[in-house]
Amino acid sequence: MFCGSNGGADPAYADTAAAVGRGLAERGIRVVYGGGRVGLMGALADSARAAGGEVVGVMPQALIDREIGHMDIDDLRVVGTMHERKALMVELAEAFIGLPGGIGTLEELFEVYTWAQLGIHAKPLALLDVAGYFAPLVAFLDHAVAERFLRPETRAMLAIAGSLESILESFEHWRAPSVHKWIDLDES
Repeated sequence: MFCGSNGGADPAYADTAAAVGRGLAERGIRVVYGGGRVGLMGALADSARAAGGEVVGVMPQALIDREIGHMDIDDLRVVGTMHERKALMVELAEAFIGLPGGIGTLEELFEVYTWAQLGIHAKPLALLDVAGYFAPLVAFLDHAVAERFLRPETRAMLAIAGSLESILESFEHWRAPSVHKWIDLDES
């Protein structure tokens, strides 16, 4: 899970993060996330724990030192750097879901999206579009396809859905594309 360390302006963001945590726990799906106790991260972790779910957080020591680590989760893994955090999260996760968040959320999501594009992993990815939050991002990705910076197959790797149920269903049918990322090489 990638999501904001802030709660955002719309209460629907935190409500959805809590519903996702609860929904994953009720399905027996372990939550791997950034390890924070604040914002959407905290809402996600707290609701998953309250529903009896397993929660694994991964956080760099520098953020633990700022006292934003969630010390009440099942498993908080402290790493040295943000790079180590992302690598461990990719190793631990079976799929990736992005909830609303800021540049950190987008950076983490886009790194795993890039790794999927390059074939570094073959795990499904999705955005849970809460209250239209990701609509401008979806429009940008579609624009990148139209401008030939992104293959349609690569764009399709990132599912966009309005519910956890839709995301989990898309994950059941997900297959990594078998095309390379370089559009211009097709014309050589």
